[in-house]
Order: sequence, then structure tokens, then C-alpha cells
Amino acid sequence: MADNPTVKRLARYLGRDETSDKVLADLTEYAEIVTAFVHGYTRGRGFVGDLPDVPLEIVIVSAAARLVDNPSHMKRQSAGMFSVAMTTLDGFTLPELAVLHRYRKRTQ
Repeated sequence: MADNPTVKRLARYLGRDETSDKVLADLTEYAEIVTAFVHGYTRGRGFVGDLPDVPLEIVIVSAAARLVDNPSHMKRQSAGMFSVAMTTLDGFTLPELAVLHRYRKRTQ
């Protein structure tokens, strides 16, 4: 999946070196996880083989970036008086859902 354009786009989005095999290998698992979520949510619509349409790829990159940033899903970290609220991947955001709903087969 190192040649996968979604992984390279994720690297660019995170400001990482998209030509580094190590960076791409590290990001591949995160992209695969979120791609599976998106594929399941859309029931495969919007995918040609394993590759998603561009709008779905953007959703994958956006959601995977949250997972890369906080793989342990920690909501808050504090030390003394210092406290940080962290982003988590606990679902898709409203803009991501708007894109996903365009591809999801729904009853009328």
C-alpha cells in the first residue's frame, strides 16, 4: 500500500515526507483502518477496486489524521496545572458525513 495515493496524500496532509518509505509504512495501517470504515459505511460505493473516489479519499485522509495524532484515543492529558484536550477518532465529523451520505445507499 506504500504506492497507494491515499497514504501519500495523508503524509502530505500531516506535513510528513511522502517519499520516505518508513513514513509511508507507518501511515499505511492508519489509512487501511479508516478506508475499511469508509468502505463499510458506503457499502463499497465510490470505490474502484481498493481505490476510493477523490471525495472519499479526502474523508479517509481527514479521519486518519485524527487517528495518527492520537492512536490511543486519549481524550485528555494533564500534568499538574497543565491540561490538553486531544482529538479522537470516535466517528466521522459532520462535513465527512455529508460526503459519505452522498455515496451511502439509503432508503427513500
